[in-house]
Amino acid sequence: MRYLTSPSHDIRTNLAIETYLMEHADLTEPILYFYINSPCIIVGRYQNVRAEINQQYVTDHDIILTRRTSGGGAVFDDLGNVSFSFITKDDGNGFGNFKRFTEPVLNALHKMGATGAELSGRNDLLIDGKKFSGNAMHVENGRMFSHGTLMYDVDQTQIEKALNVPADKLASKGIKSVKSRVTNLRPYLDPKYRNLTIEGFRDILAREILGVHDLARASSYPLDAAIQNGVAQLNQTYFKNWDWIYGAAPAYTVTHRRHFSAGTVEFQLNIEHERIADVTIYGDFFGAQPVQAVIDHLKGVKYTTAAVTEALAPLDLTTYFGAIARQDLIQLLMAPDEAPA
Repeated sequence: MRYLTSPSHDIRTNLAIETYLMEHADLTEPILYFYINSPCIIVGRYQNVRAEINQQYVTDHDIILTRRTSGGGAVFDDLGNVSFSFITKDDGNGFGNFKRFTEPVLNALHKMGATGAELSGRNDLLIDGKKFSGNAMHVENGRMFSHGTLMYDVDQTQIEKALNVPADKLASKGIKSVKSRVTNLRPYLDPKYRNLTIEGFRDILAREILGVHDLARASSYPLDAAIQNGVAQLNQTYFKNWDWIYGAAPAYTVTHRRHFSAGTVEFQLNIEHERIADVTIYGDFFGAQPVQAVIDHLKGVKYTTAAVTEALAPLDLTTYFGAIARQDLIQLLMAPDEAPA
């Protein structure tokens, strides 16, 4: 088995490396790939971003957001987490077989003292009834990867804040994450493993899985110039691309209503590919002109504050809504949060 650790803490680059290796690497031997991420959220391929995250909190705290190519639910990572990936040929018995790819990890954790760690259900690793690892897979053209997280010392206070969606958000057709009790592995390990750096934890796991006493003796997989160029292209196409992260979301509807001194306004929005497909406007406001012009200017517009502001710029909104400030109307359209432009 070949071995690789990513030099980057950017989840987008780390997923791009994984994708490039799955598509192009010499897989005569499987590759064991580890990466550690700065604070980030990774949503599953078929999820609606807005239904999973607290966008305002994510924006305010500079949490990186991306979408992976595999299915499953949303995950919060930080520098207290190690992600692992087995990249290999698809022999027909791999996809969906999470036991095959998590067993080496569980065996390593058992040797480190976490003897209660186990695979539960389809794709979660639990200890003491609490989840410390979620796993997912992707297969393409006879190749595949199976990857998962390992919470060693994650700041759990951030998980609920970053993934906690306000109650009046939206009606989404995307696949929702299943909320689970989570825990860090650190308290369950033997005392000598409880004060490791995250890199130290990763390296011990790698040695156990690879069966070597010194990682210098492991067969490494080099990140050459071709891989780096391919990673940059994948980032532009997918992991740093707004249209992939937000635009790939399933259709959903959202309703925002607010009472102003000049009347009540309610926007009902149908969002497809993170663009406004249709708008219905209700309220008891007094406008001199029908609101159809507002609707026409909003259809097809990217659902961000910048794009909505630009689309409505040619209109005198007081003509349609009376004495309600332009900025208040735009804020209502986007409330309670927005996807960054």
